[in-house]
Amino acid sequence: MKKVSLLIFSIIMMAALVAGCSGQSSSNGNAASSQDDTITMAWYPNESVQELEAARNEFAKVIENATGKKVVHKTTTDYLIAIEAIVNGNADIALTGAEGYIQAHNKNDKVLPLFVPSGESGTLDDAIYYSWLCVKKGNEGQYKEGDKFKIDNIQGKKFSFVSNSSTSGFRVPTALIKGYFSKKQEWKDLTVEDLMEGGDFFLEVLYGGSHQGSAVNLLTGKADVAAFCDVNLFNYVDLVSGTANRPGAVYRIKEGAAEPFNTLAGKEFVVIAATPVLNAPFIYNSETLSAEDKDAILKAMTSDEVAGNEKIFVPKGSDFIGMYTKKANERFLEVHDEWFNPIRELAVQ
Repeated sequence: MKKVSLLIFSIIMMAALVAGCSGQSSSNGNAASSQDDTITMAWYPNESVQELEAARNEFAKVIENATGKKVVHKTTTDYLIAIEAIVNGNADIALTGAEGYIQAHNKNDKVLPLFVPSGESGTLDDAIYYSWLCVKKGNEGQYKEGDKFKIDNIQGKKFSFVSNSSTSGFRVPTALIKGYFSKKQEWKDLTVEDLMEGGDFFLEVLYGGSHQGSAVNLLTGKADVAAFCDVNLFNYVDLVSGTANRPGAVYRIKEGAAEPFNTLAGKEFVVIAATPVLNAPFIYNSETLSAEDKDAILKAMTSDEVAGNEKIFVPKGSDFIGMYTKKANERFLEVHDEWFNPIRELAVQ
């Protein structure tokens, strides 16, 4: 944990954030408390896409076998509805980012983290993913000084975030941008609010609603620069040059990619900044999910059996479309509230 915290703070320790949220939603299941015979799982838009239905169902199978209860999926079109569902007890479990968990816990301290995916080591030491700032291939020269990428020229551009409840698609990139530009005299008073809409720092600000949506804003020319993360794009892209998750990496949309990339095959983008982020947790409402069910779910999800489940941790070369990849010793691990302090503390820098 110390290792991850130092990695994050070394990049964005001076940043600050005032978080908010807004949005709309849709659902394919009614809310239910685990005090009856159902357990409701809420999913962010990134994981609500059609091609991940089988992956969602695999999680349901594990939980149903562990608890003897039916799992109902609550898919959404906006981050806020998933957060509010877990806060209000309309969902028992939700997959959120660190920022979504912090917002939910702040609203209802009965909302707690349950487990997170480990890093390749099988521990929390490298349990991170990456927040990217990207531009379309061909435009990356505007963001270089010599052979180094710099973000100076994002100012005055059209910019796309994911959602202002997103960790890697809002909190971390705004922290990075504010921390970098506030060192300059012209922007010494820059605030996160200045970054949330166009007309001051950015020419225009868009919100993709999901990481996929923010990438589409970039590739269709609606945005010049976009924030999104690696884990929600890996099903749709191939690395064609450079080093993964490093500035200069070039990614291409795969042939046959599912919506919303089905008309964008072959389009390429370049990473100009990459920031490590704490892995996204599954969280639960301890008022609606019984202690017995919580313990049963935690035991099942952190088991060797699930670590070896190829529909949850998908090995290279598999045709199955999942949420997590298996490169080495990845597994789920129990996690507690204090693990998220490196993200939480960005709000008070």
